[in-house]
Parts: sequence; structure tokens; C-alpha cells
Amino acid sequence: MVDPRSDSRPPRSGRAARWCIVVLISVVLVGPSTCAAKTRHFRWEVEYRYWSPDCVEGVVMSINGQFPGPTIRAVVGDTVSVDLTNKLSTEGVVIHWHGIRQLGTPWADGTASISQCPINPGETFTYRFKVDKAGTYFYHGHYGMQRSAGLYGSMIVQAGGGEKEPFHYDGEFNLLLSDWWHESAHEQELGLSSVPFRWIGEPQALLINGRGQFGCSLAAGYSNSTSTARCEFGGGEQCAPSILPVLPNKTYRLRLASTTALASLNLAIGGHKMVVVEADGNYVQPFAVDDLDIYSGETYSVLLTTDQDPRQNYWIAVGVRGRRPNTSQALTVLNYRPNSASKRPASPPPTTPLWNDYNHSKSFSSRILALAGSPRPPATHHRRIFLLNTQSKFNGHTKWSINNISLSLPPTPYLGSLKYKIHGAFDARKPPESFPADYDVMRPPANPNSTVGSGIYTLGLNTTVDIILQNANALSENTSEIHPWHLHGHDFWVLGYGEGKFAAEDGDKRLNLKNPPLRNTAVIFPYGWTALRFVADNPGAWAFHCHIEPHLHMGMGIVLAEGLNAMGKMKMPSGAFACGLTAKIVTNNDGHN
Repeated sequence: MVDPRSDSRPPRSGRAARWCIVVLISVVLVGPSTCAAKTRHFRWEVEYRYWSPDCVEGVVMSINGQFPGPTIRAVVGDTVSVDLTNKLSTEGVVIHWHGIRQLGTPWADGTASISQCPINPGETFTYRFKVDKAGTYFYHGHYGMQRSAGLYGSMIVQAGGGEKEPFHYDGEFNLLLSDWWHESAHEQELGLSSVPFRWIGEPQALLINGRGQFGCSLAAGYSNSTSTARCEFGGGEQCAPSILPVLPNKTYRLRLASTTALASLNLAIGGHKMVVVEADGNYVQPFAVDDLDIYSGETYSVLLTTDQDPRQNYWIAVGVRGRRPNTSQALTVLNYRPNSASKRPASPPPTTPLWNDYNHSKSFSSRILALAGSPRPPATHHRRIFLLNTQSKFNGHTKWSINNISLSLPPTPYLGSLKYKIHGAFDARKPPESFPADYDVMRPPANPNSTVGSGIYTLGLNTTVDIILQNANALSENTSEIHPWHLHGHDFWVLGYGEGKFAAEDGDKRLNLKNPPLRNTAVIFPYGWTALRFVADNPGAWAFHCHIEPHLHMGMGIVLAEGLNAMGKMKMPSGAFACGLTAKIVTNNDGHN
């Protein structure tokens, strides 16, 4: 294996360039663990480094000098302990453990201004939490737009205690998908907050495990190729693709996670079908697909059987969906051994479905159902909250709003304010739980002006809550965007999707209460609605937001709080609240309070 950090030179390109890929991903051979639960310790330092993710040198956020960050592997029941030191010069940092429910440890969720204060430059904060469910997860920065800057990595939780997963495979690969801009995250933030508004544009590259190519193509030279420049790698470049070496007639598990800042993606493998078996850490009824859509914040496991011509290699292609693409596919190769990794596949890469073929997307989403024996949702709800997603204006700034309020996070973390019963730390007025019945979701808002706020939705402990995510037209005519929504601290059941405005008399009849999938991220399609149900059984303050990084930056989210009495009795590290109005309370206290 070539060290991917040994050379950051861009590849040469040209029609006659030799096609050579030498970076391999090692296959992981795994089985159920029978080891007793243990504490897995990690010491991480976050800092900026020069890097060439797409063969163009820029600045990335690294962990221990790596981009993406190190992969965490743990077993169900383990405790993960991460000492995170901020080596950035002028900004804070936090890390969110995406998909980990943080049962009993809400302070370790890693959301700035919600579960903790940002970690200041030079300081160290210890995240300590238990992983309670096998599955495919990842972690990422959750302060400003640090995910866009490359602060992310994979997290795999394996079954333990003799537990058997409901499928068999011979080895596994981990594919972390992301998008990349040449403009820095700080520049992007400034543009989004400026008057006039400056949109970040489409990404320059898509990355697979932090590797992509800008300005050349691995697939140049096929008859249907639109690129004339063919990538050539001499060995060790940071942008050289990670090859998946496989043996014929084996079954492999591909763990897929999307940490994109903007792009919805589609993945396909030339000549091969995939069987979907896991979504967001929950088992699903297996079903075969030629390609699959994956939205920001989602994870999947698929089974791939290497049953094609063993004399050939095959393309793995990742393309943009849901937005008019201006970004080339990310490509790598499924390398049937003992073929050379440099052997070009006989056929061109699979074509990504049209970006606006939403019927294709909806068909895939509707096939995701819980595996038999999975927890079923309560038959009824105690409370139903409607969340209207709209684009809006506030004092000349372009915002995203929920029920006409754009989220503005306070300087004191909600969790600390609620634990210590501090008044005035955030808006006392409760945000609205619905929107006007006559609102026309098919047209731009008649009044585009919104307000900003920091109020929270307080939920009764152990109550069942429905959330109806309602999409609508944005500020421009005939424009409605895809929004993947992620809930911290919980999984939810995805009860159904629909077109237009949700109407209880019709929508309730269409909800699936028999075998809806458990997820932590769900998409709302343009001009449509998505119905979710969850039990508020995890005391804490939890973010619920669009996982598109610019949209969250522009206010597209809410905060849920539950179990206030239990929260007050929890032991939490003082370092989580050493800012804002809680700083005075914890200044003279050491350890947990």
C-alpha cells in the first residue's frame, strides 16, 4: 500500500497519459465479536494542513495529520473516549458523533451552542460515550461550517456478545462520500451571510474516502466521455483513488456514509447489483438495486457479490442528484484480483440518473422497510408538530426558516441553560407548531420576511411525537429543494412521504405503522412532505436540522428539549459549559456537576 500522504503533487494529464492507480483499500475481514465490553481511548489533535483532496492543493481540517480523520472501530457495549485537543489558532471546534444516540450522555453529542461550548484553541475536551447499537456511522465538525472544511471521519460499530447480524459476508469496505470546494469554508460562510447574498455554487469535486480528481478524469478516452484529460498517477498522490481489491465469487459488505455539505449522491457499480441491508444503523428488509441514492447524513450497508467476469475490473461511480450537476462523477475501481489495479474497465462508468428524476429517488426511498422483528412505532401520537421549510429574508439577508423563524444559536449552550435553570439564555417564547392553513406551498411566499429566534420545543419525557416536515417553494418561482433532516439523540420511524401539502384526513391513511424503517436522517422531496414519529425518551437538548451545511448555517433547524428534571440530576463535565451564562457557575467547580 502506498502512503497517501507521501506526495501531494497533482497528476499529469493528457490524451496519451498512462492510466495508473496504485492506492489500495485493505479489505477488512470481520465477524461477530465475543470480547467483553472495553473502553477504547483515542487522543486527537485538530489542525489545518495543506492537502490536495482533488489534486488541487488547499487547506483541510485534519485529525492527527490525517484527512479524512481516523476511522473509529468499536463493539456494541464499548465506551469510546476521545481526548480532543484544539490546535487551531483562532477558532473553536466540536465533533458530533453522527447516529450515536448518546443515551445518558447528552453533553457528549458534540453540537456547539446546544450540547456544549466550543473547545477553545489550545484546550482539550474529552468525549466519553457508550455505543449501544451495531451499524455504520461517522463523525464530523458541528461548529460553523467545519464539516465543509473536511473535519469528518468514519465510525463503525460491530455486533458483539455473540450477536449475529442477519446477513453473511466475507469482508467489508468503508466508503465515506463527501464534496469539496476550492473556496475555503470561511469564505463560504462570509458569502452566505453577506448582503447581497453570495451562494457557494456547486462543488469542484466529489470525494471517495477524501480522494477525487479535478481537471482530469480516470475515465477519459471512452467513446461517451466528455473529458479529454486522462488522469495519471505515479504513486502516493493524495488524490489518487482508493481501489477496492476483491476476489471472485465472494460477498462483500460496503459501508456507505455521506458527509456531503451540499450534494445528494447516487452510487452505482458497473455490472453489479447491490443488496441494501442496513440504513442509519438499523437493519432493513433486503432488496436489490442497480444504484442507490444517498443524501447528506445518511448511511447504508449494501452486499456486493463478485459474480461478474473475473478477467475484468469494474467502475464504482458516484454522481450528483437533486441539483443541476456541475461536478464530475467521483470514480474508483472494483479490482478483481489477480488483475492489475491499473487495468481499465472494459466499459465506461455507469451513468448517474438524471438529477431531477425524483420518481427514481422516491421509488428507492419507498422500498426501505424495517426488517421483521424490528421495533414498531406506537400506534398513536401524543403531539404532532408541523415544520414548514421556507426560504426567506431577514434584514436583507437570505435565510432558511422553519414556521417563519430562522434559528439563531445563543452563546450559552441550551443543555447548560436547562440543567442550571438559567433564565434569559435563549428566547422564552415557544416557536410555532404549525403554519397557516392557507399557506400555498406551491408558490413563493407572499411575504418573504421572517424573524430569527432561539426558542425551543419542550417535549414531555417518554411521549410519542410526530413531526411532519413540509416542503415548499423557495424564494424563486418553480424552485423547491431536497432537504435531508437529521435528528440528534434519537432514531425515528419514517411513516411515509407525500406530494403537496399534508392533510391529516388523507395523509394519516397513508402512514405505514406496520414496518416503517428506523432512521436518524430522512429526506423531504420538492413540494412534498415526510412524516416521522419518535419517542422522546432521551433527556437532553437535541438539534433537528437540515444536514445541508449552508442551509443549517442560514437557520434551517430547531432545538428539542426533553426530560428537564432528569437533565438537572445528570452529572456533566464542567468543561462543556465554560462559556456564556454558565461560565460563572462552573468556574469554581472541577469534574462533573
